[in-house]
Amino acid sequence: MIATAKRSATRIMKLRRICGYGAAIAVTPYLIIKIAWTFGLFLPTEQMGDASWRAINAATAVIAAIGVLLAMAFCRPWGERLPAWLVALPVWLGTGLLVPMLLLAPVLGPAAITRDKEAGAADFWAYEQIFVMVSLVGVGIFLPLALAGYAKARWPEALGGPTAYAELLGHTRQLQITLAKLVAVGCILLGVIKVFWAMGGTLGIAPAMIDDRDVWWHLLSLSTGVWALAGAWGLLVLTIGRGSRRFLPPMVAAWISSGMLFSYNLFSAIRPDAQYSPEYPLARSLTTEAGIVLGVMMGMIILLVLHDRRRALRGESI
Repeated sequence: MIATAKRSATRIMKLRRICGYGAAIAVTPYLIIKIAWTFGLFLPTEQMGDASWRAINAATAVIAAIGVLLAMAFCRPWGERLPAWLVALPVWLGTGLLVPMLLLAPVLGPAAITRDKEAGAADFWAYEQIFVMVSLVGVGIFLPLALAGYAKARWPEALGGPTAYAELLGHTRQLQITLAKLVAVGCILLGVIKVFWAMGGTLGIAPAMIDDRDVWWHLLSLSTGVWALAGAWGLLVLTIGRGSRRFLPPMVAAWISSGMLFSYNLFSAIRPDAQYSPEYPLARSLTTEAGIVLGVMMGMIILLVLHDRRRALRGESI
């Protein structure tokens, strides 16, 4: 029994190391490109030389550097001694950004290159874009796997076991259910709107821009809509305890959905001019702000679920 547990721990640690180093290597081209753009080197368009764009590139370079540190933390023993919030917050944002993009990269990559060339971007931008996509795909594959091994070792209650568990005195289940139902309604509304737009719906779209909608916009709208609906399902299963016997699928759906809704919409709110937007300003503002609020609320509910579940599985008292 003990020997089996040791072999399992050894395999998990090996997986953590391979994926941690893989994520660190994969993010390096992205980090180098972002540093170059921050200093005004190899810019594909004149617009990216503006101070605001340089600030965005500097911020994303810092995020990439944090990604390298996280990858190292996931595959080294010292990473398990870091404060939980210092690991969970960037991981929440990172998985929310990378996993949805990973699924869209095979289509969005070529579409982005074509769109930027038509907009007058320099020829070498295509090669930079390829490096960026390779980095994002590599990190999107390796970092979640390294995280899974890390969480398995440090927070096993966050991944394994059945959805149902025995509740202890002082649990917050009723609060979780009430909040989850409210948030799920918001996620379903947002998801339906985004899928409606992605499928060609024109309600809420400026008439003058209906014919200008491209593949990039349709796919991002579809991705947001699907993840919002998946998050609603995951959140309801986690709180009500019905819909999946295993805890991991709804946990993954709610985790990625909440991070995606928050991070993508926060970027849109900070830089509304950075992405093409055919929606009416009011429609864009409402869906963007709704995504941010829903993402935060989902994250808070997930924390409540994990707190109660950890106490129950470990038999802790108040």
